[in-house]
Amino acid sequence: MRVLKLSFPLCTFALLLACVQPLMAQTGKLVVHVNPREAYIYADGKPVLEARGHHVTLSAGEHKIDLYNYGYKPETRSVTIEAGKTAKLDVTMTAVPGTVSGPWGCITLEDAPRAAVLMNGKEPAIFFVGHGDEFNNEWVWKQELVVPPGHHELTVEEAGKDPWTVGIDVQANKRLVIDAYKGVRKTVDWPRGDQLKSLPRFSAGTASAEVAVQKVTGQFSASPAQIKCGDSAQLTWSSEGAGKTDLNGSDVSASGNQSVQPKQNTDYKFTAAGPGGVYTSSATIAVDNSISPSVSVSPSEIRYHKIGDQVDQQGNATVSWSAGNADNVSVDPFGTVGTSGSRDVPIVPSKDSVGPIDETVTYTLHASNACGGSETRTATLHITGSIDLPKATVSEATLETKLTFNSIYFPTNLPTVADPQGGLVPSQAARMEDIVTNFKQYLQMRPEANLILQAHADQRGSVEFNKALSQRRADLVKSYLVDHGISADRIQTQALGKEHNLTDKEVEDLNAQNPNATPEDRERVEKNLEAFRMANNRRVDVSLSTTGQSSQRFFPYNSADLDVLLGAEKPAAHPAPAKKPMARKPPAKQ
Repeated sequence: MRVLKLSFPLCTFALLLACVQPLMAQTGKLVVHVNPREAYIYADGKPVLEARGHHVTLSAGEHKIDLYNYGYKPETRSVTIEAGKTAKLDVTMTAVPGTVSGPWGCITLEDAPRAAVLMNGKEPAIFFVGHGDEFNNEWVWKQELVVPPGHHELTVEEAGKDPWTVGIDVQANKRLVIDAYKGVRKTVDWPRGDQLKSLPRFSAGTASAEVAVQKVTGQFSASPAQIKCGDSAQLTWSSEGAGKTDLNGSDVSASGNQSVQPKQNTDYKFTAAGPGGVYTSSATIAVDNSISPSVSVSPSEIRYHKIGDQVDQQGNATVSWSAGNADNVSVDPFGTVGTSGSRDVPIVPSKDSVGPIDETVTYTLHASNACGGSETRTATLHITGSIDLPKATVSEATLETKLTFNSIYFPTNLPTVADPQGGLVPSQAARMEDIVTNFKQYLQMRPEANLILQAHADQRGSVEFNKALSQRRADLVKSYLVDHGISADRIQTQALGKEHNLTDKEVEDLNAQNPNATPEDRERVEKNLEAFRMANNRRVDVSLSTTGQSSQRFFPYNSADLDVLLGAEKPAAHPAPAKKPMARKPPAKQ
């Protein structure tokens, strides 16, 4: 039994030794020599302990070491730990110059000698004030944390424990005794605080330490407090004692200024935080998005008078506008304009028929800005006067004769589906110009008049093909007349195809009656009757609805386009239209 009793402890020790040896083989030591010696060590972002008289055990590999001591700038180093070996760091920290002033209160922290202590934040680089062993004695040797009076958040964090935070209210010349992980135990008088005026941020002796935390102060303003849309305002701030400053949640320097251009009423908040407290200040910039619009027209009334095609009374008007505090301005019917300006406008009524004129023209200003402002204003101009018939210089009967003077002729198989604008030769275009001029005058006398276009094709090809070809000829003539000022509702079209073709006898009779045909022309027709018969049938006749008169069918022998109309020459190329699907090849040329 005794052997068994001895063997059990020996076996247990052997087992523990077997487990510990591999673990020890995976770690090494770090010794930090730092000035000041009281600086606290964080390894890989975690609190460890104060550097004075201690070493740190770390796993083998790379580590990030941070050193913090209030009143000194933080230091960061990278170290490589080798298993079973000791690494060393020698660091001299840089002191923050100057002293800080009261009033003061005092904190004593007990039961956390190895813990890091932070105030008013959790980032050690900003809010670290010291470690528990510096603040746990208020007897002969003073170890105390001296802070500005007010509300503070005190955080204790140490290796192996969750961080602990408590809210405390520090009074001037009072000392709070805090039990770590429990709370404030008592508040007692601290008369020494009234005697302290200016202190260094950090001081330490053999068994004493004092950290005097600077109060966070600041200033913040916005100027001007009210702006017009598109204008700028200046934000200006400054702070002391803060390690973290932000403007509306974005990090900024401890002091500075910034130009802003808000589009609506905007609140700005400046925050400065440090161990000595949190300073906040807000400012509002009001944005005026109102627009001051105006639009006017001068004069407000203009008289217009026209006799026939001659305008003998017409005036100009000046449209003026302005839109203060706008960045997008338009005036109908001009379109986009500047924020202020004027424009001279010749005044012409929309009416172009004979009779009295009584019209109102409206100019509308639209103004807006990027801040949501929007305004509309209008100005009106009154147009009076009349459009009168000219004194008759051409009789109604004369115009009727001119309108039915002659038909319009086309080359073979034109226009095509692919090029519906092709085939109008110059001499026939000139004929249509005469129709436009004469019909406009005729309408002044007979405003109810219409033109009837009857289109033909020669006998070659199918009935369907010739119907479509003659329709294209009628449409081309109509399109020309409309483009030159004749209303489309004044024109009717009929596609007759090869119906009602002229016979050889009718062509011979027309050739004999044609005042433009020379003896040589008549002889040429006799010799080429079939070709001339087909050329005579490739035409559009023009009729007047008022009289029923139809254009004369005298072939244009004296035109420069004669050979083209006969098919002896190809017509000049017409500009290529946009590409369309390939049309089926017609059965025969027309």
